[in-house]
Amino acid sequence: MKLGALEAGGTKMVCAIGDEAGHIEKRRIFPTRTPEETVPEMLDFFAAEKIEAMGIASFGPVDLRKGSETWGYITSTPKKGWADFNLCGAFIRELGVPAGFDTDVNGACLGELLYGNGRGCSSLVYITVGTGLGMGICADGRLIHGMLHPEAGHMLVRKAPGDDFRGICPYHGDCLEGLCCGPAIEARYGITARELPGEDPAWGYTAYYIAQAAMNLILTVSPERIIIGGGVLGHPGLLEAIRARTQQLLAGYLKSPLLQNMDTYIMEPGCGGDQGVLGALKLAEEAAKDDKGRKMWYNEKTDK
Repeated sequence: MKLGALEAGGTKMVCAIGDEAGHIEKRRIFPTRTPEETVPEMLDFFAAEKIEAMGIASFGPVDLRKGSETWGYITSTPKKGWADFNLCGAFIRELGVPAGFDTDVNGACLGELLYGNGRGCSSLVYITVGTGLGMGICADGRLIHGMLHPEAGHMLVRKAPGDDFRGICPYHGDCLEGLCCGPAIEARYGITARELPGEDPAWGYTAYYIAQAAMNLILTVSPERIIIGGGVLGHPGLLEAIRARTQQLLAGYLKSPLLQNMDTYIMEPGCGGDQGVLGALKLAEEAAKDDKGRKMWYNEKTDK
């Protein structure tokens, strides 16, 4: 089956052609500009490949409620030009194929579950710390949806002693994303995370806050594994510090063999950066097999 996959990010759009076995045959990357500039380029790429179904893992927030008139839309994003944009509908309408749709981090979570360091798990949390901070959650082999989708990157955390940084989140200030994402580190010190020295206290703060998030997820979602990726996690020693801090915060409260070895419980991604695309291929496969999905093609009533 020839499938199209789109990992739609705030800075770049990764378009790929692959199959249901996770083999990626071709890819192309487009910068994320306005929908009017970016979407036609992507449509041309996929139209030339004659795909059978499309999978989209998108930045958000997005509407994942099947049956909703705005299913497939990017909703309240601050990304200029993309708020209330019918992303999935554009591909269904122009390519004439069924499409699966989810968040970018849920897509990455699915990719890791099937092909990466989440293999063998039925419950998994994927955290990405980069330009933003997002989380994808899988429980009992299924991606978590509900009223909307997990936005756990905006959970509130306890401030570290001595940290008076107000955070950069335009909605919540010093939520997890407001304290730990790449732009937060740059706003705090005036240099990028890549330029920040390894011994700077900011890395201790970052480890502490992400460890709090890991603890909260362990106590609420009870995942069998947590995978953390993104550009900020490329800093040497940060993942090890998060593991140690998480163990310290749990304080021995939970007795599980999985928590005895944090090196295999909190892990880096295992898909070589392709987890989002691989998850989108799976979304495309599911859409192709789902008769109900084929009936969800957009008509004039839902097009905007």
